Amino acid sequence: MSKLERLLSQYAAYHLDRKNVLTHFVGIPLIVFSIMCLTARAGLMISGFELTLALLLIIASVIYYLSLDKIFGLIMLLVFAVTYPLALMIAKMSLMSWLIWSVGIFVVGWIIQFIGHYYEKKKPAFMDDVIGLAIGPLFVLAEFVFLLGFRKELEQRMLTEARRQRAEMDAKALHTAHP
Repeated sequence: MSKLERLLSQYAAYHLDRKNVLTHFVGIPLIVFSIMCLTARAGLMISGFELTLALLLIIASVIYYLSLDKIFGLIMLLVFAVTYPLALMIAKMSLMSWLIWSVGIFVVGWIIQFIGHYYEKKKPAFMDDVIGLAIGPLFVLAEFVFLLGFRKELEQRMLTEARRQRAEMDAKALHTAHP
């Protein structure tokens, strides 16, 4: 099993309910975008080029995603390339407008996430493993690619392993609740 499959399977074990996955299609992009907006305001000019914290986070994320999967990494690069200029526009607003938009989008994204986990009846994956925060956007991208009919073998391997892991989690929770 590749590292990509392992990480997607671990994340998917917390996201087997379709309603939860659907909420993640909205919640995770909102959260990622809000983080871009919040960090796009911090930066410095280097030879006429504005290097922002958001841009550094994007570069680090894309390098990480490319190390896991070239196709997904390139698609994430494209998504970030399209959304980063929008984040910069929000970052250039007045302090109050920037905060209201950035924090507001962040809060709405998390509310949507927690609604999804209500349906799932499982806590978010990052509560057990912080890497879930980085894998969440990749999971949403993978789910979108699967919905389009691509990479079905990867989807099947991921789901098989996720269901196995979920059964172990449920058995452990049952054992802990009834010693």
